[in-house]
Amino acid sequence: MMIPKPGAGELSHLDPQGRVSMVDVGDRPISDREATASGFVRVSDRARAAIAAGTLSKGDVLEVCRVAGIMAAKRTPELIPLCHPISISHVSVEADLDPELALVKLRATVRCRDATGVEMEALTAVAVAGLTVIDMIKSVDPWAEIGGIGMESKSGGRSGTLRRPDRSSAQDG
Repeated sequence: MMIPKPGAGELSHLDPQGRVSMVDVGDRPISDREATASGFVRVSDRARAAIAAGTLSKGDVLEVCRVAGIMAAKRTPELIPLCHPISISHVSVEADLDPELALVKLRATVRCRDATGVEMEALTAVAVAGLTVIDMIKSVDPWAEIGGIGMESKSGGRSGTLRRPDRSSAQDG
C-alpha cells in the first residue's frame, strides 16, 4: 500500500491511520546538510565565579560540557524515538561564560552528508551540554536553569538554507 506524503502543515510522523511511524527518507537525495542550535544556562554569581576560576571539584565545566554535547549529538537516534541514524561528519560545541550576564552560552553545529538533516543532533548537543553544566555546578548552584534552546540555522535538503528570524518581528509559522 502506498502511503501518501504529507502536505504543508501536516504531521509527517503519522501514517494514514494516525499511528506514529518513522518517515521514509529512502527516496530523498543525499546532500550536504548542516544545522546550528544555541541555548544558555543561567547561573548564580557564585557558580559563575567558580566556573571562571576553575575551582569546581568536578573539573573544567566548559570543556566537559563541550565533550558531553559532542557525545550527545552522536547518540541522538537512541534518545529521540523517530530520529534517523545518520552519518555525522562533524560536531562542534562552543561553551562560553558570559561574566556580565552570568550565563554559559552554548552553540552546536553538526554536519553530515545524508538524506535527512541534523537539526535534532544540534539541539540535542546543546541540551545535553546544558544539562552537563547543571550537573557540574549543582553543589554551588542548585537552581541553575537551561533556556533559549532553539535552531539558529540549517542548510541542505529540500528546504535549502534557513535562518532563525529576529524573534522581535517573527510571526507564527
